[in-house]
Order: sequence, then structure tokens, then C-alpha cells
Amino acid sequence: MSGDIGKALDACLDQTAELLVFCRAASQIDVSHAVDAVRKAQAGNHPLDLVEAVAREQGHQEEHLAGIIRSLGDKLAAELNPSPPLIPFAGKLIAPSAFYESFDHIHKMARVLLTPVIFVEDTDSIGVASINPIAATLLAEKIQEAVSRRFDIRPFLTIARLEYESWSFLTHKHFEL
Repeated sequence: MSGDIGKALDACLDQTAELLVFCRAASQIDVSHAVDAVRKAQAGNHPLDLVEAVAREQGHQEEHLAGIIRSLGDKLAAELNPSPPLIPFAGKLIAPSAFYESFDHIHKMARVLLTPVIFVEDTDSIGVASINPIAATLLAEKIQEAVSRRFDIRPFLTIARLEYESWSFLTHKHFEL
């Protein structure tokens, strides 16, 4: 994993872990075990989001996972300003293959953060989404930097949240997981 992708993952883990504990969505012990699970999964080239890892660490059954993950995402989003909205139709959007090809490094970072780019309009307007609003926020910042460096424009970025099923579908589709 290249340096800045590793730094982005570390920042995502640190910020998400801190906020999960701060908003009392998870205990420090659950978060610590979940961070270990994410790092182990990443080492095996199988990305795992901390929000999902926490839900699993808390012992929730598979049939309840979607609701728990949404609840955790709601609590995280409530602490952010502006609070990223939940977009239920994002799974129907077409993957931005040309953008990913043009910005391969962003595609790799998006895969590690499990945050799909959900739309691109000529690099002027770009949307990202995840079950984890912190991951989406961090990726949006990196996209803005990359596009600005290459084209000398600051794109408008939309940061949104996904429901677990849409997120799972999109991460498999975008990142071949």
C-alpha cells in the first residue's frame, strides 16, 4: 500500500474510532478489536470498513447488520457538519470507469476506504458515498486535491451515505471484491 493511501486509511481509522467512542456508538474495547480486524483484513488485501467491523464485533447477527450499520452511520453523520445525507438510489448509478482510469491512485484509495465514486460530471462535480461518512469525507478531500492539481479547478464534491446493501453492491462492482 503506497504511503498516502496508508495515511488515508490510518486517518480514517483514527477519526472513525474516535467519533464512534465519542458519540457512544461503541465501546473503546469494541473499537480497538474492530481496528485490529480492519488492519488484518487490509493486510490480506480484503478491505473492511471500521463501521462494519464494529457492528460485527458487537455481536450482531447477519440479518440485523444492515440496520445496525445504518444506526452507526447515523450517529457518525450527526456529528459532522454538514451531515452527509443517506442516498438510497446510489446503487443504480453507473460506475465512473473513465474517472477511475484517469485517476488510478484515487481508485486504489477508494478501494481501501471502501468509498465508491457514485457520479462524475466532467470533473466539475463528483460524488462519493459510503456507509462511513468519515471515509467519504476523506476521499472527497483527496479527490479535490488530485483534480485541482491536474486541471487547476476545484470540483464541487457531494458526500453521501449509503445503505449497507447498496454499499456492498457498489464496493463489489467498483472494486471487484
